[in-house]
Amino acid sequence: MENFICVQCGTQFDTTARPPARCRICEDERQFVRHGGQKWTTLARLAADYHNRFEDEAPRLLGIGTEPEFAIGQRTLLVQSPGGNLLWDCISLLDERTVAEVNARGGIRAIAISHPHFYSSMVEWSERFGAVIFLHAADRPWVMRHSPRIQFWDGPTLSLWDEITLINCGGHFEGGTVLHRPGASRGRASKGALLTGDIIQVVQDRRYVSFMRSYPNLIPLGPAAIRRILERIEPFSFDQIYGAWWQAKIVSDAKAAVRRSAERYLRAISL
Repeated sequence: MENFICVQCGTQFDTTARPPARCRICEDERQFVRHGGQKWTTLARLAADYHNRFEDEAPRLLGIGTEPEFAIGQRTLLVQSPGGNLLWDCISLLDERTVAEVNARGGIRAIAISHPHFYSSMVEWSERFGAVIFLHAADRPWVMRHSPRIQFWDGPTLSLWDEITLINCGGHFEGGTVLHRPGASRGRASKGALLTGDIIQVVQDRRYVSFMRSYPNLIPLGPAAIRRILERIEPFSFDQIYGAWWQAKIVSDAKAAVRRSAERYLRAISL
């Protein structure tokens, strides 16, 4: 019996004797099935051929990403905070070196994930670190490996410890969530940061972000969805954004970047 992992999206499934017949997440219009057909792996096989890289993205913000790139290629972020560390988004590979690196920084109190494409091996991580998983209830149908450690929350926001807040923006997925981290009380002045996955996507021109229902299949969001995202993040102060991939970040004036990006997007889809 194994918890098989989809090679295309990196999602780990409930225990079965044989690989599942299909991956619902990849068959959804926001993702796609591998051009060579559905393929599966396991955590043990991943650990034999891949390793994780660790890099500080900002003070008290550790990036962890798998090399060579696996599945969608995102990296997770360990938000280090006095009340306990939070793992934002997740990756499929968890090995002993990763456990040691994370434990050296205080372990993980909880995991929160922006949307189903990054659920990956979240249950594996939660069990190893004794962490609860916070997922928005609107995305409950997309959970492929079930666990009593998963806590579904509802509504527009969920306040955690140390003023960390989860914000439901919708858009890419109905439960699409971003995380607000308040500014540091010491050192370099900061208005705070948003950790956005690809709910708010930092694009190659890092003066801007964008928004999509499907990135690989190029399905845009409509005006109402964009305005809802802006409305949900408006009460929060931030000048930095950290997206789902290495280098996908805006390190100053990020709230203005989101605003002008939304204005540009809305102009473009009205042409």
